[in-house]
Amino acid sequence: MSITQTVSCLDGYDPDALRVDKAREAILACLSPITESEKVAVREALGRVLAQEIVPQINVPAHDNSAMDGYAVRFSDLQKNPLREIGTALAGKPFAGKLGVGECVRIMTGAVIPQGADTVVIQEVVKKEGDRVTIPPGQKKAQNVRYAGEDLAIGKAVLTGGKLLKPADIGLIASLGIGEVKVKRRLRVAFFATGDELASIGEKLKEGEVYDSNRYTLHGMLARLGVEIVDMGVVRDDRAALEKAFLAASKHDVIITTGGVSVGEADFIKEMMAKLGEVLFWKIAMRPGRPMAFGRIGNAFLFGLPGNPVAVMVTFYQFVRDALVHLSGRNADPFPLLSVESAENLRKVPGRTEYQRGVVFREGNAWKVRTTGQQGSGVLRSMSEANCFIVIEHERGSVKAGEPVQVQLFEGLA
Repeated sequence: MSITQTVSCLDGYDPDALRVDKAREAILACLSPITESEKVAVREALGRVLAQEIVPQINVPAHDNSAMDGYAVRFSDLQKNPLREIGTALAGKPFAGKLGVGECVRIMTGAVIPQGADTVVIQEVVKKEGDRVTIPPGQKKAQNVRYAGEDLAIGKAVLTGGKLLKPADIGLIASLGIGEVKVKRRLRVAFFATGDELASIGEKLKEGEVYDSNRYTLHGMLARLGVEIVDMGVVRDDRAALEKAFLAASKHDVIITTGGVSVGEADFIKEMMAKLGEVLFWKIAMRPGRPMAFGRIGNAFLFGLPGNPVAVMVTFYQFVRDALVHLSGRNADPFPLLSVESAENLRKVPGRTEYQRGVVFREGNAWKVRTTGQQGSGVLRSMSEANCFIVIEHERGSVKAGEPVQVQLFEGLA
């Protein structure tokens, strides 16, 4: 089924006034995660997407062991004070004998529980004179004992495919003695900016030119997602140059462009996209970031983002990021929206979702949010100063100071 057929079947699909939730639904309906995988050393697997189940072939811990420094005892002997100390168990150096009636063993954290013992009494509460150890009342059977397989048990899967591997996962895999893991190959993303007005850093600006910041912003956002990045630079508003760029970019999994999708911008960019593939142009009911293109050229999915810097970031985080996560084969929930109190009045027109740039801060015992000031889609400073998006829902109008409002924190958007 074509992209057009897929999205046109969705309830509420209107390309001239597409709600944010419907745009997300339409994009995800068209995507299939990559299936190719590769084996890498465990140390190199951080930030990669797991492509296998991790099933322990050993127990972790391998033996019953002590959770504390103290004395290993037989619980049934605790009424026979004092007990006689007959040896020591260290981590990596087990006690070789077996506890008899009325005996105990000095034991360190991580040491194997001696044969015959079933309880550990912490060293701080006992009284010791020579080899005689007095245990106070109030102890519980099996206290301070960690059992074999308590953390990881043989045959029981502990990690499944689709998980983004974090430091704790790397340590967990290593604790099982596994040296290599199968991970999804990295998603390959090519991007470029379009426009005759764009100048590269280091060049002297001519009249009417601006420095191209979008590619640097995109590179930073993509780098945090762990994808393979191909920066194709600035492509001028020239049919031949654009066609060459699109064809080269289509050899990757995803193409991201900035500029050329708004009404009044170079129409031949849209013509070029449509000529080379199947591309839909949407007017999304949101601010900033209303114009956007989505489609496919060759085997690559295309995201045509607006040209204004803030609109690029908003549309990337609200649509492209989740699409890349899905394509990479990673299991991930959408970022949560948290409710905090608005510290000021916020102007808003019903009928669109707004992403105002805000600062969440603590005042007394309450978390509040304020805007960063001027909210124009070209004011990149508003993103630099912010630590969140203030997300004002589609149906909602203006917000009064003191009312709850939803926020999406920037930290964690990787």
